[in-house]
Amino acid sequence: MTTPKTHEPRLARVAAIVADPARSRMLCLLLSGESATAGELAKAASVAPSTASEHLRKLLDAGLVAGESRGRHRYFRLADPQVAHALEALALVAERGARDAAWEHPGRRRLRAARCCYGHLAGQLGVRLFGTLLERGALCAAHDGYALTDAGRAWLSSLGLSPPAPASRRRYAYACMDWSERRDHLAGQLASELFRHFIDRGWLRRGPDRVVEVTPQGVRELLPRLSGAASA
Repeated sequence: MTTPKTHEPRLARVAAIVADPARSRMLCLLLSGESATAGELAKAASVAPSTASEHLRKLLDAGLVAGESRGRHRYFRLADPQVAHALEALALVAERGARDAAWEHPGRRRLRAARCCYGHLAGQLGVRLFGTLLERGALCAAHDGYALTDAGRAWLSSLGLSPPAPASRRRYAYACMDWSERRDHLAGQLASELFRHFIDRGWLRRGPDRVVEVTPQGVRELLPRLSGAASA
């Protein structure tokens, strides 16, 4: 009797691609939401350019990243928000057994304090921002997450940000479980607009490895507007 062939779940193939340490470091760099060249990704993964090219080919074939040529360089980014959410979910599982002592390393402590998660603010500061929006009644429940209330529009205006109109192809605002805090931060179009505004105002700046730093101006002008104790 012939044994029927078994089909390998696609999950197994994708998991094997992500499991490689060099490729996982590349994907983590791209979790910032920004694009990077093959050279930048090779440096982040600590591999030779030729090796990085092979890793990128596999990531492209798996649909985890997308590439775009600009002039002499080709830039790579995560293929879509679903890939970012999948990577964040894996991090959530991977970090669930982490002890407090594991966060004492300076690099991990900075990453926990504030980081960029596919274009929006995460970590302790991201959780604090989301908590502030909820406490102020700035958000109300909607069919796919949250909508902005009149109080929310007023609060955004006080920050110098014109309330953005919902985009047709992107969820406006929704809760995203933060892997370091085990609490929700805000994701979606509104979260990305807020993060970009904070950067433009000089309240936050991007650091290395997805770290986000609060500037002295941000300490004076942003943190006092947020509920809770300072987290960065």
